[in-house]
Amino acid sequence: MFERLSRQPADPLLALIGIFKADPRADKVDLGVGVYRDEAGHSPIFRAVKAAERSIWESQDSKAYVAPEGDQAFLDLLWTMVGGEASPVHAAGVQTPGGSGALRLAADLIRQAGTGTIWLGLPSWPNHAGIFAAAGLQIETYPYFDVASQTLQLDSMLEALQRAQPGDAVLLHASCHNPTGAPLSAEDWTRITTVMSARGLVPLIDSAYQGFGAGFDGDVAGLRGLIAAVPEALVAVSCSKSFGLYRERTGALYAVAASQAAAETARSNLVAIARTSYSMPPDHGAAIVRTILGTPDLYQDWRRELESMRERLASLRRSFAEALGGRWSNSIAIGKQEGMFSLLPLTPAEVMILREKHGVYMPTSGRINVAGLKLADVARVAGLFKAI
Repeated sequence: MFERLSRQPADPLLALIGIFKADPRADKVDLGVGVYRDEAGHSPIFRAVKAAERSIWESQDSKAYVAPEGDQAFLDLLWTMVGGEASPVHAAGVQTPGGSGALRLAADLIRQAGTGTIWLGLPSWPNHAGIFAAAGLQIETYPYFDVASQTLQLDSMLEALQRAQPGDAVLLHASCHNPTGAPLSAEDWTRITTVMSARGLVPLIDSAYQGFGAGFDGDVAGLRGLIAAVPEALVAVSCSKSFGLYRERTGALYAVAASQAAAETARSNLVAIARTSYSMPPDHGAAIVRTILGTPDLYQDWRRELESMRERLASLRRSFAEALGGRWSNSIAIGKQEGMFSLLPLTPAEVMILREKHGVYMPTSGRINVAGLKLADVARVAGLFKAI
């Protein structure tokens, strides 16, 4: 059987990790891998996470399966975080193996119950298209961001969505757009909501960076307005960034419907789909999140540390934009973008020069993880970019 298979190429971003590790240069810089790093170049564990893990270790008395839909207390607390304390919508969730697992589950539900078509903004996080294609969805695209001018293409986006059919799903990022870092304003969300509501489109909102962009509630304000205005929506939530739980693969998918009965019906289908895939969700990361969100002292400490990370990212962006100057000052909006990522107007050849000659690593697409910078490296890296 295996002889009929051909070897698949390594994921370019994952392969970049190995290449970076093998580079012996002391001044190398990793702007590729999508994890938050502090000034020491370390991806830290939140203080609240360590405290929650200690509490779980002391109190947990079983490793039996959780329910097929996952930890209900985790799901309720996480939805309050995303949907709001007084969310007016009817929602029902299932716990998933990370945000990617939530997106795949959503894709399977769309294929099973919807038109089988999803609209994907370009440029996109590379794994999005792979997930939807693997689920058998037809992928249509809309313009989102022009890399050369570093500008949002909202008019073109809305024009493209006018061609979408009722029941089509549309992927949107709640905040800190990956890979571009280009945020939607409140007015942009209002215009998107108007078009989607009028066309009968179903939003699939990927919420992976709450707290990293416009602030904790600001990062989900557009999401909350949109799901309150449409009869159906899907919301995929990742805890990887906001809680630093990358390797724990902690996430959830919520079905939003016109009634609680309809939301529960959607959840029953999501559970059935999950049963034939991973069967039961992993527990440890969800237990950590549940403990943090349900313990006032841990919750407040987590919010403070998350805010300090957001402020550091914003400061790095401003410093890098100022250091770039020259021809970059008119074309790079990196200082005004949000979150961890930006997509720069670099050719693959220029990216390779930065990597091979100077030890600055990023994907050939030109996407950079701003959190990979240290303040001490900003001037040198900016100088290398200006020299390209």
